[in-house]
Amino acid sequence: MGRFPERLRDHRSGLGVRLFKSNDMFANQGNGAATAGLQSASVVVENPLGEKFPFGEKFGEWFDHWRDELADVEWVPDLGRDIGSMVWFRGLGTLVLLCSVAISCLPDFGPIAGHQNAPLIGSQADQARSQMIAPLAYGSDTGISMAATDAVRPLAESPERPSIELVATLGRGDSLRRVLQRAGVAGNEAGEVTDLIAEAVSVRDIKPGTKIDVTLGRRQDRNQPRPLDQLAFRARFDLNLEVLRQDGKLKLQRKPILVDDTPLRIRGVVGSSLYRSARAAGAPAGAVQKYLQVIGKKLSVSRDIRATDEFDIILSYRRAETGEVEVGDLVYAGLERDSKPKAQMMKWNSGGRNNWFEASGVGQSSGQLVRPTNGRRTSGYGMRRHPILRYKRMHSGIDFGGGYGAPIYAVTDGTVTFAGRKGGFGKFVKIKHSGGLASGYAHMSRIAVSNGRRVRQGQIIGYIGSTGLSTGPHLHYELYRNGRTINPNSVKFVQRAKLGGRELRRFKGELERLKNVEPGAALGALKSASRRPAENREISRLNKPLNS
Repeated sequence: MGRFPERLRDHRSGLGVRLFKSNDMFANQGNGAATAGLQSASVVVENPLGEKFPFGEKFGEWFDHWRDELADVEWVPDLGRDIGSMVWFRGLGTLVLLCSVAISCLPDFGPIAGHQNAPLIGSQADQARSQMIAPLAYGSDTGISMAATDAVRPLAESPERPSIELVATLGRGDSLRRVLQRAGVAGNEAGEVTDLIAEAVSVRDIKPGTKIDVTLGRRQDRNQPRPLDQLAFRARFDLNLEVLRQDGKLKLQRKPILVDDTPLRIRGVVGSSLYRSARAAGAPAGAVQKYLQVIGKKLSVSRDIRATDEFDIILSYRRAETGEVEVGDLVYAGLERDSKPKAQMMKWNSGGRNNWFEASGVGQSSGQLVRPTNGRRTSGYGMRRHPILRYKRMHSGIDFGGGYGAPIYAVTDGTVTFAGRKGGFGKFVKIKHSGGLASGYAHMSRIAVSNGRRVRQGQIIGYIGSTGLSTGPHLHYELYRNGRTINPNSVKFVQRAKLGGRELRRFKGELERLKNVEPGAALGALKSASRRPAENREISRLNKPLNS
């Protein structure tokens, strides 16, 4: 007589493991098959497949049956298939259960409790505090404190210090008088000191951050401010000022500081990189950048400078005998090729403005484009009545007056794209520049360039005339951006300056002085340092022989 578990195993071996069973499979199995093979069962339990077995069977057989049933269930199915089915939800439940168990088993990342010393209390704490080095705010002491005896008597009032020395700092936007008053100087004395200092230097010229040493004397009454005994500070790079009280009055003493203002000259070979070579020679980074900007207005740094060329950089430089150094701005930028000057640019103040001038005395101020001619403007950009056609139309440029034959300059570097006659423009030249810009020059009397030629900023490209539709000699100047005319007033012109007469002689004299400075001469020893007498030390006196 067969048992239910054996039949169930046989049934599975024939059909294989299935996730779902069809109705036909249930019909073929039949009902009551298990009851035919089981004898004398008082209680009958129906299994999930519809078969029945007696409850009185051995528990081991029943356990084996359900163990096999659960082993055949697919608990970890592929969640990418049969989404939404019972098998898929069973797999999802298994995943959630495993994740929950893994999270619950995570270790604690907190610190591991170790051995801790018991806190000190009582006399032990007092003894430890007296021996440790710690801020007073944390309760430390320096040595063991001793209580006062009966021999110590409290003072009615503590004595004042005979003098107080402090340092005050002049802040940005602050005044010298307010700084002295905050330091404890009386208002009338602060005003008197300010007037004394103003006799030597302008108080406004004192740089913010200047340290002022103040010494306050003894006062007669605690309710009165302390009198000023001494005040000293550095007013300028070459001047120290000191205010002293002598015979009850404040007096000013000037203490000049010897300053060497020899310019710092740096020379070297360009090599593979002009910037790196200049930096390696000792030039500051800001000075090298300014040098490249100045030379770039005269030459193309990428095309016109060779590796064998020599750069020449001169900076304003000041050294005080006290050791301080001030590195100023770039004053000269030069470039030599085969021991001959390729570019010489010097900074010069002309008409109240600092400009860079060539060795010949011709210079330029800041701006994008130079003026196309030196004449004055006679007509602007916009709608106007044409002087010849007698009707209003757009005037797409600017007119510059000038004498017949006056030179016309290229406003910036570019390539000539047209040079010849062009209708009402007469003799006309058009130059293409970088950045989508182009410029046009009309009514010339003579053209000095040819089509396709490369021109430099400030180069003469023609001469003023009256060709085409013109009522007199003048220059009609146009500016184009991406092929369309724009208002030339929207672009700033560079004003060309030229020195002459006495100013030109002074300019060339200063240029010659700078070029005569030896490289590195500013780094030598100061003359005052060599003349300073040796200090008379006490040990030197002891080594001297006694006079008989």
